[in-house]
Amino acid sequence: MSPPHVLVLTRDQDPHADHIRRLLAVRGARTSVFDNGDYLTRAHVELAYTARGLARRLLHTESGTLDLDSLTALWWRRPTPPRAHPAINDPSVAAYTAQESVHLITDLWEHVPCRAVPARESVFRRAAHKPSQLVLAAELGFEIPETLIATQADALWDFHNRHDGHIVTKPLGLPWVENLEAGHTVIRKCDLVSARDTAYAEALRFCPVIAQEYVPKRLELRVTVVGRRVFAAEIHSQNSNRSSVDWRRYDFGATPYAVHRLPEEIADLCLAMTDRLGLVFGAFDLVLTPDGRYVFLEINPNGQWLWIEERTGLPISEALCDLLLEGA
Repeated sequence: MSPPHVLVLTRDQDPHADHIRRLLAVRGARTSVFDNGDYLTRAHVELAYTARGLARRLLHTESGTLDLDSLTALWWRRPTPPRAHPAINDPSVAAYTAQESVHLITDLWEHVPCRAVPARESVFRRAAHKPSQLVLAAELGFEIPETLIATQADALWDFHNRHDGHIVTKPLGLPWVENLEAGHTVIRKCDLVSARDTAYAEALRFCPVIAQEYVPKRLELRVTVVGRRVFAAEIHSQNSNRSSVDWRRYDFGATPYAVHRLPEEIADLCLAMTDRLGLVFGAFDLVLTPDGRYVFLEINPNGQWLWIEERTGLPISEALCDLLLEGA
């Protein structure tokens, strides 16, 4: 019998993918890597149909030809989008061919007959929508922060006043802004809103943001669901001024990490939410308040975990290997 074969969709220099590939190799599994951005430049897809339906589904790369129907799992990590061939000089033609390539590659991975982690792209893209996450989380029984999503200054001013100025804002979708002229990227995180910030509230009419009441923190939690297993890590973000509002402003020297004993009812809520979202993997951000309440912030359907594993010893990578090989 052929060994399990996992296709990893990711870009170059992905430490998470490299780590999992090494673990899978130890287990005797075969892995292949493909970046969607290589389509038309370093790789080609061949789909052939007879009168009765699909006949073959092949991916031709520089390393050989891969029969996509032979895969046992597809792991969507961090691929770049398809782009136009560099030989095309006309910008309008380049944009058209890139978009046509996106249509093909996007649909291709929807129908490969194997397990998809964290889910099919259409599923995990939809699962990442934060407004819908909040509705579902509250419906399932999570406590969520009072939240406002609006493009009117008056609404933000009222929200700010009702919470005595203790509110934060965060991006609705993209966590970065690319400054093409300056050639650098600005990362957008969760930020406190000062009285001075509210003077610029009229700018909301140009772009929506999420505003939420600031939730007091004893700890922040990163809860990673892999299949039916739940791994909870506590982040002592309040030990550092730098990480106190958003732990992603890392201060590893002053911020301890540890395994957290998550109450069974909260773990069950995490599993229920991944189920409802159609995911087999998800990274939850929760807050444990000083008075012991667990508050849902969001779920990342394709979040990072390796740094959590390195600091806590939680066997997240081994669980992910189990998931990718399950049923193979």
